[in-house]
Amino acid sequence: MSKIIVVTGASSGIGALSARALARAGHTVYAGMRDTGGRNAPQVEAAAAYAREHGADLRSVELDVSSQDSVDAAIASIVAEHGRLDVVVHNAGHMALGPAEAFTPEQLAQLYDTNAIGTQRVNRAALPHLRAQRDGLLVWVSSSSVRGGTPPYLAPYFAAKAAMDSLAVSYAAELARFGIDTTIIVPGAFTAGTNHFPHSGHPADTAVEAAYEERYAGLSDQVGRKLAEITPPDADVAKVAEELARVVDLPKGERPFRVHIDPADDGGWLVAEVGDRIRAEFLRRIDLADLLTPARG
Repeated sequence: MSKIIVVTGASSGIGALSARALARAGHTVYAGMRDTGGRNAPQVEAAAAYAREHGADLRSVELDVSSQDSVDAAIASIVAEHGRLDVVVHNAGHMALGPAEAFTPEQLAQLYDTNAIGTQRVNRAALPHLRAQRDGLLVWVSSSSVRGGTPPYLAPYFAAKAAMDSLAVSYAAELARFGIDTTIIVPGAFTAGTNHFPHSGHPADTAVEAAYEERYAGLSDQVGRKLAEITPPDADVAKVAEELARVVDLPKGERPFRVHIDPADDGGWLVAEVGDRIRAEFLRRIDLADLLTPARG
């Protein structure tokens, strides 16, 4: 059945690829992005061109996860157009690269806002509709860094993604009785095919950054180079989008709770497997096993 889907942060990278993959699968997809009339106007046209070329229902919508007004307006316009919303893909995110101490508290707050708090704004706008329907799906695009290998100089991003992942886990149980399903998609460190590394933020405190450079000279370049080296040459970030689209098309209650797509295999899948098993066992111990799957009807 064709679904009405919104994807946040869909101007490029995994978000744009996922929106296209979902549209190719026959769904009506809204590619959420900010500044659609300015900086991202070329991305809006690219999405429209893709839709024409593939006969797909791919649309763009102004959606800035840092603004509740923007999020509210985007979700309201989608629901007004179709009378429902079936799937929310939480993808918007931003990376930062550099020694943790050199980032100001304000910079960390901004990263948390984009990567974690933005999902809360979207949920507060979308979930009333999904709860009323007693049906829907939240897809959260996490990161293998949440529980896997964590190279240095990426602490602010890792911490913000871990916060988002924790929200996803808690929301899954709290939404199950409303018939709302949850899947967490976990990409590894793809060094090509996204703008994460090229567009990453940098510390504002350059003096502290310089002090670290005395002891950790060239570390930023080394991290990027080594991540690229351990990633297989055939690694394709489009596989993340394809897997996301596959999960969306699965029946409610049969979707995996967490899916890893990590060609470099940083070990995150192993830690997540244990953590998710412990979560399930604990919910059963306290007589809340029904929260492990979405209610039907």
